[in-house]
Amino acid sequence: MNEPRLTLEDWLKLIRARIPLERKYALCAAPPGAPRGGAGIAPDAELERAVEGDLAWLQGAHRSLVPLTDPGYPERLKQIQNPPLALFVHGDAEALGRWQLAIVGSRSPTEGGRETARSFAGGLVEMGFAVTSGLARGIDGCAHEGALDGGGVTVAVSATGPDRVYPRSNSNLAARIVERGGAVVTEFPVGEAPLARNFPRRNRIISGLALGTLVVEAARKSGSLLTAQHAAEQGREVFAIPGSIHSPLARGCHRLIRQGAKLVECLDDIVEEFPWLGAAPAAADSAPRADPSPAPGDDASRVLDAMGYDPVDVDRLIARTGLPAEGVSTSLLELELRGLVCKSNGFFTRRAARVAGRG
Repeated sequence: MNEPRLTLEDWLKLIRARIPLERKYALCAAPPGAPRGGAGIAPDAELERAVEGDLAWLQGAHRSLVPLTDPGYPERLKQIQNPPLALFVHGDAEALGRWQLAIVGSRSPTEGGRETARSFAGGLVEMGFAVTSGLARGIDGCAHEGALDGGGVTVAVSATGPDRVYPRSNSNLAARIVERGGAVVTEFPVGEAPLARNFPRRNRIISGLALGTLVVEAARKSGSLLTAQHAAEQGREVFAIPGSIHSPLARGCHRLIRQGAKLVECLDDIVEEFPWLGAAPAAADSAPRADPSPAPGDDASRVLDAMGYDPVDVDRLIARTGLPAEGVSTSLLELELRGLVCKSNGFFTRRAARVAGRG
């Protein structure tokens, strides 16, 4: 059996070396019989110290490096333009080879958007998918949480080195992902900070790992639109959830739909694009369904009807219903307690119905 072309230390030097990417690909693809010599990288004391830091991180539990030539490197990611030379993985590297759907969106979503991301993520893992996202605030974090709450596996792609979690507030979430059989993955070596230029590179990995990307709430200039663009360029499916024409967070999704993304209202809209995966679990119907709960009182029902599906404040509800301020406030409290309405930043919104496919 031929000795592997590159050792672990060689790969780490190659990742960090300041040479053209084309040269790096050529070095890692050289035949096994070629001399290694540190992967053709000139000796450098600073590089050696940095590699020592990478090696030290890799000594920890559930940590690994998956090089481009490794049999465990995800096949879908190999197919994209300029795939990562290697992946630093914290968690189960086998999770990277699972059928994955990406869910991305706004870092400052509405409460309804948060619930939509959690609900779709939970439904997808029940159908056997892993959910992939970027470990960011907002929709990304909700997608990871929804997958975990649904008992499934989720993959988080980071824009930092493997020794950092960004934002730091998601450190506990990252730990849960690893504990539950998922993985936190990055192409950046130890010590890499969350630099602005890293996020577009991170986004191409999110879409590259997945069969398709679902966008939940995105403004016109949202970074999640770049992930969707990467998905389209990679020949993957792009899905978008529509919203109110009055919501700035719906405009990015509407733009994607105009450009050819599939409008999504329920899980069936996603899974029907992958018939070769096998039939999805049967649902009673293909429309969203709300949790069963006792009907609210007459005034509360009147307020709920007057809300529509856009965020609305108390003054507007008073004007729409003709009820006194006290009556509207009482009705809103009843609706909140019943789980039909949520409040955020002084506005009230109907809670998102659970999507078909979830019990």
